[in-house]
Amino acid sequence: MSNQDFNDFLWFLAVAKERSFTKAAATLGIAQSTLSHTIKRLEDQMGIRLLMRTTRSVRLTEAGERLRQSLAPRIAEIESDIADLMAFRDKPSGRIRLTLSDHALQSVVWPKLKHVLENYPDIKLELNLDDGFRNIVEEGFDAGVRLGESLEKDMVAVRIGPDWRLVAVASPRYFAAHGVPDHPHDLIRHNCINRRQERSGGLYVWEFGKGGQELRVRVDGQLTFNISSGMIDAALDGYGIAYLPENLVDQHIASGALVLALDDWSPPFDGYHIYYPSRRQNSPAFKIIVDALRHKTG
Repeated sequence: MSNQDFNDFLWFLAVAKERSFTKAAATLGIAQSTLSHTIKRLEDQMGIRLLMRTTRSVRLTEAGERLRQSLAPRIAEIESDIADLMAFRDKPSGRIRLTLSDHALQSVVWPKLKHVLENYPDIKLELNLDDGFRNIVEEGFDAGVRLGESLEKDMVAVRIGPDWRLVAVASPRYFAAHGVPDHPHDLIRHNCINRRQERSGGLYVWEFGKGGQELRVRVDGQLTFNISSGMIDAALDGYGIAYLPENLVDQHIASGALVLALDDWSPPFDGYHIYYPSRRQNSPAFKIIVDALRHKTG
């Protein structure tokens, strides 16, 4: 193992992350056959089976999982140290990887960062859309964006947006035909437009609150989406009640194209925060991103 090519381990981590030789090869910009041969050579040199391959999937063996857990944090530290060295350059530069939801991207992150990229052309920004929780250290992200109530306690967190809430809306035509719900439990008999959570694969359970009482309602309906835009279009077309971020539908409510229901049952969420390990604070490029996103009150 003394002559082991360090890239072999980086390529192994890519396969471990993607669970696919095809996707990993595309990410690395190499041929799938080259990647497969490299991993086979690594296994032969180590004398350990790292991956179990089938015609449809790739999964880690116990040894492969232990190697991934050992390598991933160390590689992340090396990348962080290299990013810190970029402070000696005249201009902030480097790649910043963020994981966030589509709503966070549309409502907070992109409006604030698009002008930053114009002013700092050497900063490269990668935005990975996902509404689930990610291990940002193991998966190579510099930071994540999530609601304040969902943050891990061992992370640095900076608020980047105001509180917001989800609201139940439908078209006037739908409510005229089916009635307006007075209580969240009434939604059980309505045609509701569901949202599937990409990471967990489950359907979002609608959350309500009023006067200290909290309710979670599992709704049903003909349509399920994994993005807000599809839900908005379906609600506008009269296919049922959707539960959506208020700032995405406020113009439709103001115009009368959508009608708000259960208004007093829709409490605000603690707004979006960017969170990251404390050692990420040293990169000049990362500091610029965080400062641009920081929520300013008043």
